[in-house]
Amino acid sequence: MSTAESALAVTPATLSKEDLLHDYRLGWESRHASLAGRKEVFMGKAKFGIFGDGKELPQLAMARVFQPGDFRSGYYRDQTFMMAAGELTLQQYFAQLYAHPDVEAEPATGGRAMNGHFATRLLDEDGNFKNLAELKNSSADVSPTASQMPRLVGLAYASKLYRQNPELHDRTQFSVNGNEVAFGTIGNASTSEGMFFEALNAAGVLQIPMLMSVWDDHYGISVPAEYQTCKQSISAILSGLQRDAPGEQGFEIFVVRGWDYPALLDTYQRAADVCRREHVPVLIHVTEVTQPQGHSTSGSHERYKTKDRLTWEEEHDCLLKMREWLLSEEVVTAEELDQLENEAKNTVREARTAAWGAFFNPIKQERDEVAALLEKLVNETGQQNALHEMVEQLKHNPAPIRADLVRTVRKALRFTRDQQRSASRRELSQWLDQALAENADRYNSYLYSQSEQAALNIEVEPAKFVENAPQVDAREVLQACFDANFRRDPTIFAIGEDVGRIGDVNQAFAGLQEKFGELRVTDTGIRECTIVGQGIGAALRGLRPITEIQYLDYLLYAVQILSDDVACLQYRTKGGQKAPLIVRTRGHRLEGIWHSGSPIGMILSSIRGMHVCVPRNMTQAAGFYNTLLRSDEPALVIEPLNGYRLKERIPQNVGEFTLPLGVPEVLLAGTDVTIVTYGSMCRIVLDAAKQLSEVGISVEVIDVQTLLPFDLQHVIADSIRKTSRVLFADEDVPGGATAYMMQHVLDDQQAYRLLDSQPRCLAAQPHRPPYGSDGDYFSKPNAEDVFDTVYEMMQETDPKRFPAIY
Repeated sequence: MSTAESALAVTPATLSKEDLLHDYRLGWESRHASLAGRKEVFMGKAKFGIFGDGKELPQLAMARVFQPGDFRSGYYRDQTFMMAAGELTLQQYFAQLYAHPDVEAEPATGGRAMNGHFATRLLDEDGNFKNLAELKNSSADVSPTASQMPRLVGLAYASKLYRQNPELHDRTQFSVNGNEVAFGTIGNASTSEGMFFEALNAAGVLQIPMLMSVWDDHYGISVPAEYQTCKQSISAILSGLQRDAPGEQGFEIFVVRGWDYPALLDTYQRAADVCRREHVPVLIHVTEVTQPQGHSTSGSHERYKTKDRLTWEEEHDCLLKMREWLLSEEVVTAEELDQLENEAKNTVREARTAAWGAFFNPIKQERDEVAALLEKLVNETGQQNALHEMVEQLKHNPAPIRADLVRTVRKALRFTRDQQRSASRRELSQWLDQALAENADRYNSYLYSQSEQAALNIEVEPAKFVENAPQVDAREVLQACFDANFRRDPTIFAIGEDVGRIGDVNQAFAGLQEKFGELRVTDTGIRECTIVGQGIGAALRGLRPITEIQYLDYLLYAVQILSDDVACLQYRTKGGQKAPLIVRTRGHRLEGIWHSGSPIGMILSSIRGMHVCVPRNMTQAAGFYNTLLRSDEPALVIEPLNGYRLKERIPQNVGEFTLPLGVPEVLLAGTDVTIVTYGSMCRIVLDAAKQLSEVGISVEVIDVQTLLPFDLQHVIADSIRKTSRVLFADEDVPGGATAYMMQHVLDDQQAYRLLDSQPRCLAAQPHRPPYGSDGDYFSKPNAEDVFDTVYEMMQETDPKRFPAIY
């Protein structure tokens, strides 16, 4: 069926009576689900509720033009759309409300996200992509407002690449000639976020098939539109995006009322048609939308809406307006509509009951099992009073959760800790071990990939060098690495500021745009957040993006989207989605407040779920890129900023050699002190180690190479076993990555047992370094600082051999 033919099916005149009544009934099922969901929260069966009531009709219209292969990037009001698209059942809707931790019952997040956070499972059980071109797809929702926007740009951009790059035309598992539309949704208040404006500008520049819907109910929680949006109209202030004529750059902008069913159908048909055929981005401003229950279960909208507004919302409820239209068109009788509404209410009740039973019955069974084990323990130990009380409290808890069971078992084992020979106590302890393992899978799994393509599973191939290979500028090693990978895999592309024509500011992509074309090596505007988002969306659709952030300091623009979206994507979908994005940047040693950053502590705390590689030179960086481009996980690679023009040799297998993640390298063997560092600090520490050797101190220098993961083989503890002293050194602020490394080594590796001296940290000053070489010297650790710190450690051990210097 052609696009034009499919569009005809969504006009009011060509929809059958069955189609119209299907939409009407589905709208009421969604409404009753919202009403029932609120009651479930107030009854204590769910923690929180946020619902899509009032938005039913525009979402029904949008679903009519949503085709296999398309993607959604929306927010927590879109339940009607997901139901209409066939990607959410009522029972799944309530399973998510109850936080059912089973992906069979709640496939979007496995109970990990609160209700209204929708996703489809893009991966099979082995972590491989399904045939996305045959599925209706939803990327996994995020709560922070407008955070769905950067990813939306990438989902639409992928269609452009699949259409315009002939090398990708055979990837029919992901696209059919780039005909897929990326549908975005957002509330009117969230359009005030900078990410919304940045994303729309990017889409207009790129000319991509992005169909953006704004549900405008006039409020952002309690704050009305006059405080939210200039002119109180997002379409009015964005009118400058409207293209002047077909073929010109820009948007198509539509405005339609949220209760006008025929107009909604017509608008979405026309919008999707131009978006799909011409790859023109579209904004649909859906006005006069209502929100019958207010923002969420956290409060009542009667507190902030006027009586006139509440009356208006009652009169303009979209489902009542659809009923009026159906009756006026004499499509159906009032009695038939009454029957449909009652059937919808009953259907919701049945789904709610089934979802609660599926969620709660297994917990009751576990509760009964625990109670029986506890009663056996009571009978065996004779501790009648206290244990009996625990059993009775557990048995009579009307709605226990698994935490109640584990908490009670722990208390019982604590209470009977002097009964180590008790058989029933051993049974209870075994139950606890099994319960903790099962709940670890329910709530703690899939932070990282568990597939065969996980980065830790990539086979290691050492770099090979031709004898007497010439030394070249280190940036040429990266250039050769990227060249080889681009030739190997047509899905790889790179985007970023200055990446294209000049080959990035440090020339690692020099000449590659000319060789591989503008679609593969592409300049972008200054928009770090949506550069990363562009990569996230494309990676969700089977491509392998390298997104460049020019300097590490500028990562701050994108940390929110890295943290809330890609880093937790596998986790929050319990292995249902992945986005193997590589973020390339450079940092550490340079001069100036905004070009010398090492905010590693911030990065480590905010992007768990991504790998963080901190190579000391460009050969190491190339090895990490080779590994990551063969894996299915996202990563951040921080190249040493002052290393591009240092001399290195290009490996003979430059595009093939791989480095393992989580494996430190011993750069210099020693016996007195272990120094743990990474990145540009490696050269400084090696310089200091040479100076220390001149006064009789033997230093072992270890480059951790990656911070996430960190020293999986406990190389550092093995070194400390030999030296019994350790110094952690880097360029972050005090308490940043040095504290992170120390915690891993002393706590996880238990190296505190091996120490004869206090472990030390050497970090930068607690401020950014000023401009100039002196500013660098007095702000960040230098070789003399390393020397003095190690010397002090040795002086404490042997003051006669190492007398005070100062």
